[in-house]
Amino acid sequence: MPQETIHFLSTSTSTTKSSFASSPFHSKPPFPSFHHDFPSLLRPRNRNFPTIFSLKATISLPLNPPKTSEIPSISPPSRPVLQQPDNRRSQFQEKMLYLDSIGLDFLFLITHHPPIISAPLSDIKSTVDYMISLGFTAIGFRRIVGMCPEILASRVSDIVPVFTFLLREARVNGSDLRHAINRRPRLLACSVKQRLRPTLYFLQSIGISEVNKHTYLLSTSVEEKLIPRIEYFEKIGFSHRDAISMFRRFPPLFNYSVKDNFEPKFNYFVVEMGRDLKELKEFPQYFSFSLGNRIKPRHQCCVEKGVCFPLPVLLKTSEAHFRDRLESWKRWIFLESNWDNNIDGNKIELWDTRTS
Repeated sequence: MPQETIHFLSTSTSTTKSSFASSPFHSKPPFPSFHHDFPSLLRPRNRNFPTIFSLKATISLPLNPPKTSEIPSISPPSRPVLQQPDNRRSQFQEKMLYLDSIGLDFLFLITHHPPIISAPLSDIKSTVDYMISLGFTAIGFRRIVGMCPEILASRVSDIVPVFTFLLREARVNGSDLRHAINRRPRLLACSVKQRLRPTLYFLQSIGISEVNKHTYLLSTSVEEKLIPRIEYFEKIGFSHRDAISMFRRFPPLFNYSVKDNFEPKFNYFVVEMGRDLKELKEFPQYFSFSLGNRIKPRHQCCVEKGVCFPLPVLLKTSEAHFRDRLESWKRWIFLESNWDNNIDGNKIELWDTRTS
């Protein structure tokens, strides 16, 4: 193969040595000499490539450049990039297995509250351990999470203030704390500052002093739920004072839907039953009874018998007691009718019977 000859002219080393020796920092050689133990670094590694410090050297290079396969790759390793999704997949699987081990349906949870996917497993375990330490059973905790999956994505530092608020500000007894959470699990997902405390102050402002018996209302919004229900009763004919008194007398009224509860029951009360608003003011519990299963059937029975019971008697009594009252009322009307229509002799006979 034809070769190309390249000549290198030597550079004198005396200048370098003298300049180094004359340097003010050169009091002694900066590095010890290793030439007795190691071969000189200036020794040529290949006969074809002599040191550039020789007087004159000739090297032989091939005309064609070296193949690219001989050049080492400098691309960064790909292993760290591949480890990240593997770690995420492993954490996801670990979280799914843990939730399954405590009886929770992972797919149901992420469907109803997707942030659970990104919640750290350590935070989830801490929340579960904290709830169990407060006396909640495994079954009870599963029920709570099923009703409010947001709890699993909450940290213990977010849950502790809720329990503190219920005990100190809402005056819930320690023995009733679990009952309050079981009845309204969403309390644990509410902000004390933005939701629980403002609702507490509103309920107290309208005269509901025993809020600890109605803690399920604390998770509701004053502007979006409580005030609109008071305004509805004002709209249908009650004064503001009377409307407030109804909610004070029966606070669960705040939980009922205007469209699905108040409107159909009020229309039936006015149109079909033909009763006065004063009865609703005195008995707001009317809206707590089923329109199809209790209000309509009993009102129709009274119409057929020609009787009219007060709302508490009509709705609060059990079915058997209601039937007994209905029959008793029927017998009383029959006797009263016979007494008015009978001749005087019969009355005397009844009198004689009583005095004999």
